[in-house]
Amino acid sequence: MSAGPRKIPQGYDALRDPSANKGEGFTLDERAQQGLAGLLPPTVKSLDLQAKRALAHLNSIKNPLHKYVFLMALQDTNETLFYRVLIDNVTGLMPIVYTPVVGEACTNYGRIFQRPRGLYLSINDAGNVARVVANWPEDDVAVAVMTDGERILGLGDLGTYGMGIPVGKLNLYTACAGVAPRLCLPIMVDVGTNNATLRADPLYTGLVQPRVRGAPYEAFIDEVLTALVARWPGILVQFEDFGNTTAFKLLEKYRSKICTFNDDIQGTAAVALAGLLVATKIKGTRLRDETVVFMGAGEAGTGIADLVVAQMVREGLSQEAARRRCWLVDSQGLVTKCRFATLQHHKKLYAHPHAPLKSLAEIVATLKPTALIGVCAQAQVFTKQVVDTMARNNHRPIIFPLSNPTHLAECTAKQAYAWTKGDVLFASGSPFDSVVIDDGTKFHPGQGNNAYIFPGVGLGVMVGGIKHVTEEMFLVSAASLANEVSAEEMAAGTLFPPLANLRIVSANIAAAIVVEGQRAGLAATSFSKPDDILAAVKASMYLPKYGESKL
Repeated sequence: MSAGPRKIPQGYDALRDPSANKGEGFTLDERAQQGLAGLLPPTVKSLDLQAKRALAHLNSIKNPLHKYVFLMALQDTNETLFYRVLIDNVTGLMPIVYTPVVGEACTNYGRIFQRPRGLYLSINDAGNVARVVANWPEDDVAVAVMTDGERILGLGDLGTYGMGIPVGKLNLYTACAGVAPRLCLPIMVDVGTNNATLRADPLYTGLVQPRVRGAPYEAFIDEVLTALVARWPGILVQFEDFGNTTAFKLLEKYRSKICTFNDDIQGTAAVALAGLLVATKIKGTRLRDETVVFMGAGEAGTGIADLVVAQMVREGLSQEAARRRCWLVDSQGLVTKCRFATLQHHKKLYAHPHAPLKSLAEIVATLKPTALIGVCAQAQVFTKQVVDTMARNNHRPIIFPLSNPTHLAECTAKQAYAWTKGDVLFASGSPFDSVVIDDGTKFHPGQGNNAYIFPGVGLGVMVGGIKHVTEEMFLVSAASLANEVSAEEMAAGTLFPPLANLRIVSANIAAAIVVEGQRAGLAATSFSKPDDILAAVKASMYLPKYGESKL
């Protein structure tokens, strides 16, 4: 999708506009045409040289949060250079612009705040949202990432400090899938915060009041989505880091009304499913043969379970039989039929007949799962006893501590590999360094990062003109991602492709989304051959480079 032409800024305006600024990259002709003579050092520097200099500066910074601040300042100064540095070094910089460092950035957002980024819609704007939305300067927005900040990663209610999440997600849309920056819109819906510490913080950037709930909240969200679709018909709205109950309600209410998905529920599910599909290939089994325990029964846990069930049904099980292979564990212990009356709606499908069990160690010993997935944001809940039991019951136990950020992971990669003597099939939500166990074997832990999924889904929606995002699209996304893992990588126990391959991964996922959209009758764009789809996807992908500025 083209971002379209824009007016060429003049003089200092060209240096202050990050989407237009090239710094020393302006050619001599451009400097003359745009009134920049004397406003820059006389030597012209290439984008390559500017990127090397920026990376050298970044590498000289030791504190990860300070690295984040430097990168955000670079984005606010020279957008093209920022994305060039990020794309060329995505493996090393992913943990900085997203988890785990973005979590630290969010908790300190008021202290590191330099320049507003994105659109802030306050509950005080109710009745006037369309006018506020009209203030956004770009006319070609295609994808928005929206949060109300109630459940930021595993950190809880951070209110408007959670704006770092939509900003970070959209950085990855551009870096990983080539969605042009002008097409991206981060949105913070500010309805207050129940975090008393933030409300007492003089640097807090949001409304200093408790969260608005109930009918006024629902009416406001409806007004926001109506205004977005009215200004940008067909816009993809990605819901991000809403509270559990709110997240499920919003997805159910709007998934068939507008083009939307929830990354915490559906994106996490797809990347976890991809990891499970690769793990079963390594084991020589099928997913339908596995028994999965989910430590955590919120958005991520239930979302993964739902998609796992859908895949098991594809493989021949009935829906009921598939559900019986998935067990949820919440703060009260195993989710069972005897607790049915008090369970939240999204847990009830997984409330199976069983005697009450409280501790995870007892649950793993009794149910003998083949896969254990952590999405509870409780550090070290996968104890040595739990992992030892998994290893004793399974030759290749599947263990995914997916909670973010790193300090909330259910166990570390080093623990999982050491306790299972290297037999574990492991993936985590945040990155871990390579692990060497006692016998000298070295392992490279895979990261089940949502960035493998949501950028490609968004790109496919844009290229195909997809009307709605369906569960089947996440199934094909997971299958596409699983197919990116080579035989050599599987032989080494690696469950995900290298992060350096993300643009290729995203392009193939996008093509799969378009194919599925056409099959389901949800694609506005028609392609006659599969090769045409992939070619269109690749042609639409943004590359950071300096174009010639012509008046």
